[in-house]
Amino acid sequence: EKSFRELLVWLEDQKIRHYKIEDRGDLKAIDSNDWPTAYKRYLGGLNCPTNPNDLDKYKTETAENVRNRQQSAPKVVNTNPLDALDFQSPEFRDGIIRLTQQLNITPHPDHLITLKAISKLISTRLNHGKAYPIFEADLGFETGDYVLNSAGKALRLMYIHDLRELQTKINECIVSVQNITADPKTDTKLGKVGR
Repeated sequence: EKSFRELLVWLEDQKIRHYKIEDRGDLKAIDSNDWPTAYKRYLGGLNCPTNPNDLDKYKTETAENVRNRQQSAPKVVNTNPLDALDFQSPEFRDGIIRLTQQLNITPHPDHLITLKAISKLISTRLNHGKAYPIFEADLGFETGDYVLNSAGKALRLMYIHDLRELQTKINECIVSVQNITADPKTDTKLGKVGR
């Protein structure tokens, strides 16, 4: 009970801040017999949907009860074999080395970088997907010469491919910048948000 009251006071002092500092006295008097009344008034001021009397059912909860429930809960079995891979195991490293030998790739000292190179090679060079019908594509204009039109279509598709790569790199840069700038730290002592 006392720990709960201390937690509630800490939440009000540090996070919620519904009351002015000078109005928190009744709530901070955790040893007082009037504290339940102050608590109910506080919940009412917050428009809290929880009934204060519902908290009695949690008084019997202990860490041991929670631990026992967790141990008796059904275990989730992961069926994806890739999730069970140990990327740092010697067997995994040896497998990557064997792949580099079969694909005639120079291995990088970091086996995970080598794995990325293998993935890129397989997805770009060894993919036997359906070929794009390059000569059936619309050029957007007509020169009157079949060979010149075919060359124009090939150049146009190469240009589009380059633009897609550029767009991917731009998107990666945007994500990198957002990871740096969109992670504000809160300093509650100053009452400010930001770095």
